[in-house]
Amino acid sequence: FDSTMLFPCDVQDDEQINDLFVQLGAQWDGLDGLVHSIAFAPSDALEGDFLDGFTREGFRLSQEVSAYSFPALAKAARPLMKGRNGALLTLSYLGAVRTMPNYNIMGLAKASLEASVRYMAVCLGPEGTRVNGISAGPIKTLAASGIGSFGKLLSFNEHNAPLRRNVTIEEVGNAAAFLCSDLASGMTGEIMYVDAGFNTTALGNADPM
Repeated sequence: FDSTMLFPCDVQDDEQINDLFVQLGAQWDGLDGLVHSIAFAPSDALEGDFLDGFTREGFRLSQEVSAYSFPALAKAARPLMKGRNGALLTLSYLGAVRTMPNYNIMGLAKASLEASVRYMAVCLGPEGTRVNGISAGPIKTLAASGIGSFGKLLSFNEHNAPLRRNVTIEEVGNAAAFLCSDLASGMTGEIMYVDAGFNTTALGNADPM
C-alpha cells in the first residue's frame, strides 16, 4: 500500500497499545477500519494430547496474545472510530467451535476471540461500528507451520471440502475487504467462513483418501 507509517506494538503491553492510537491520531482525524490478525501459543501446546501440553502459562499467553488483544485494540481505537460507520475485523479458525488435531490450546483462544466479536458488536453497534470475524480454512503460512501435522490437515481439508481444494490468501483477503467495506454495512457480530465449504460437512468426502 506504499504506506510510510510503521509503528511497533507489543499487544502484551497496554501502554504500547494506547500509544499506537495516539500516534495514529496524530496522523489521521479518524479510523475507518481495523484488522486484527495476530495469534500465538507455545509450540509444545500445539502438538499431541491436549492435556499433556496444557499449562497455566500457555493458557495465559495464548489468551492474552490471541484473544485479549482484539478488544484491547478496539477499546484504544474507539475514540478514532466512533460515528464513522467503520469496521473491526479479526481472523479465526474452525478449531474455535470443533476439536481439531493438535490445535489444542489455540482452540480455546479462538473461542474466546469469537465470543468477543459478538459482545463488541453489541457494544459498538450504537456508535456505527461493525465487528465481524473470518474463519478461514487452513493456509500454508509460517505461523501455521507451528501446528503439529499441519500438512495432513491441509491434505484432509483439500480432499473433503465441497470445493475439493484449499482456499488462498487472496480469497481470504477479498472477504476481509468486503467485510470492511460499505457493501457489508448490514453485517455485524458474524463469523464468516472462508474455507471452501469445509465447515458445512460432517463425514467429508464419500471417496476414501
